[in-house]
Amino acid sequence: MKRVLIIEDQRDIAELERDYIEMHGFEVTIETEPFKGLDAALKGDFDLIILDIMLGELDGYQICRVIRQQKMTPIIFVSARSEDFDKIKGLGLGADDYLTKPFSPTELVARVKAHISRYESIVQSVQNRNIEAEVIQFGHIKIEKAARRVTKINEVVNMTTREFELLLFLAENPNIVFSKEKLFEAIWGFSNYGDLNTVAVHIKRIREKLEIDPSNPAYIETLWGSGYRLNS
Repeated sequence: MKRVLIIEDQRDIAELERDYIEMHGFEVTIETEPFKGLDAALKGDFDLIILDIMLGELDGYQICRVIRQQKMTPIIFVSARSEDFDKIKGLGLGADDYLTKPFSPTELVARVKAHISRYESIVQSVQNRNIEAEVIQFGHIKIEKAARRVTKINEVVNMTTREFELLLFLAENPNIVFSKEKLFEAIWGFSNYGDLNTVAVHIKRIREKLEIDPSNPAYIETLWGSGYRLNS
C-alpha cells in the first residue's frame, strides 16, 4: 500500500484530505506540528508528501528545502496563498506541484495518484538502464541519462527531478515545438488538473541554470502562442 504524509496544522483540513485519499487505497499519516512533520518526512518511507506552507515557526518552504537535501519524494504544496510568487518559490525549492486552497478533494487525489505513478516510472526507468551512460550533448551542455547528471562547461548543475525530466524530454526531441499542455502531460503525467504556469516556472529555472544569458536563451526557445523547443 502506498503511503502519504500530510503536514498540515489545521487538523480538520488534514483529516478531510486523509479521508478522501484513504478512500482510494492509500495509507495516510497526519502531522500537525511542523518539526514532527519534518522528522517524519526524513525518517519515514513515504511515497508522497502533502505540505502546507503556513505552519508557524517552521514553514513549508523550509521543510521542503530540508527534505530535498536528502530525498526526492514527490511533494505537493497546498496553501491559501495564490500569488504566482508563492508558486514560483515553492516549485523552485523542488516541489512537484502546488494546489491553492480551497481545492476539490477529487483534484487532490488525482494529483496524488499522478505524481506517485510518475515518480515510480522515473525510478524504474533508471533501474532498468544499462550501466553505461547514454549522453546527449548540445553546445556547452551535456546530459548523462543513466547517471541523471547535467554538466555545463564540465561543471555539474544541480537540478530537481522535474527540471531534469523536462530538459531531457526536450533534448530527446530537439527542434520540435511543444505546447505547455503537451509538456505538462509528458512530464507531470496528467493533463486535466494542471497549472500550466508550472511549465513556465520550470523552463525559467532551467534557463537560469544552463543558459549563458537566460534573458536571451540560446537553447530553449519560446515561440509565443505555440510553446517551447530546444535548439540543438
